[in-house]
Formats: sequence, C-alpha cells, structure tokens
Amino acid sequence: MLRDLHVEFADANRAPRIVLDIPALEIAGGGQLAICGPSGSGKTTLLNVLAGIEHPRRGMVRWGGVELGAIRPRAADRWRRETLGLVFQQFHLFPGLSALDNVLLPFRFDRFAIDSANRDRASDLLERVSVPATRRVERLSRGEMQRVAVARALVKAPAVVLADEPTASLDRDTGVVVADLLLRMCREQHATLVVVTHDATLADRFDRQFALATPRPWRTAANAPVMP
Repeated sequence: MLRDLHVEFADANRAPRIVLDIPALEIAGGGQLAICGPSGSGKTTLLNVLAGIEHPRRGMVRWGGVELGAIRPRAADRWRRETLGLVFQQFHLFPGLSALDNVLLPFRFDRFAIDSANRDRASDLLERVSVPATRRVERLSRGEMQRVAVARALVKAPAVVLADEPTASLDRDTGVVVADLLLRMCREQHATLVVVTHDATLADRFDRQFALATPRPWRTAANAPVMP
C-alpha cells in the first residue's frame, strides 16, 4: 500500500523537479499490476520506491506489516532478500557462470553452501523456462537470458515480484514467451506481480493498470485512473 507519495530530484540547475506525486495506490496480495506511461513519467522510479531502493521525500510505502520508511537499512536489505524477486531490463546475469549458478545467486546472500532441495528447485525452474542448466551465460540468446532472470527472481518463492520492462529488449515472439512465463509462474506461486512496461499488449494481460502521465514539464502525477 502506498499513501501520499512525493518524490523530488534536483535538475541541472539544482531546482526541485517533482518526479512522482501519487495520493494512493493499493496492490492486493497475489494481484498483478502493470505500471504504464511515457518515458520520463517516473515508472522505474516508482518501481524502485516500491522495492525500498529509493526513498520518497514524503509518503508511506507498506507491504503487509512492513513500512519501508520505518525500518533500518539492514532490515530493509533483509526484507528485500526474503520478500522480493527482481527482474531487471538488462538481466544482470554474471558471465562465466552457468545458467544454474546464476539462478542460485539469491541463496548466496544467506549462505555459501546450497542444499540439494534449493539446487533441485533451481534446476526445475530452468527446465520449465527451457534453458539448459549447464550452459554459460555468454552462450545464451537474449530471450534465454531473460528467462534465466525470471527463474532467478522466482527461485526463493518470493511474495512479491517486481519487473522493469521485462520484454523491452526482446523481439515480439520472444517477449510473448517471457511474458507468458512470468504471468503464469507468479500465479502458480501466488506472488504479487508488479511490472513496468511500455508494451500495451503486455499491460492488457494484467488484472489492473496504473497509468503515470506528465501533464506539464518537470511534474509527474498519477492522473489517470487505475484500470479494473
């Protein structure tokens, strides 16, 4: 749940630039929300605020019983590790590692040794997204890289998955495959899914849409309704 969100950055002349001004946004547990809007409307900033990576000038961001602005940085890091799965537009996979080792990376933050159950889960996810577990990242196509990124985001069965333009760098057919996987697997895991996208076709597949607009220079507001 988000209330009275206000985010400002300074422009080149150090004048305040209002990036986001959103009175309210609620996301139901297990729901699927597409955040839409033109370039520069603050979509990625809003996603980063929802992840607790960026902090608003004012306002409340709360997931369940956790209010992100009220916890210490270490607690916020732990909350992200335990609660969030993140899918980045540029994948952020590690070359030199296999697809399996990339999917297993979220477990490395908690422990060095990875038990067989978690390794089997990662292998099963890669099988479902049709990527060979032993293939190194540098030998994967862009579509395969994004599917590995989806598997990595889901490997710890997170309560919330946040994805930034997950189909933007893919051709249309590959983008459909990745979108199918992300939507279907989040439904199966009962994970809340929030996606930033320019793709109207992808957005139309979501339960709800939240539109950001730029009604005048240097100001962004959620002045379009959340679509049912």
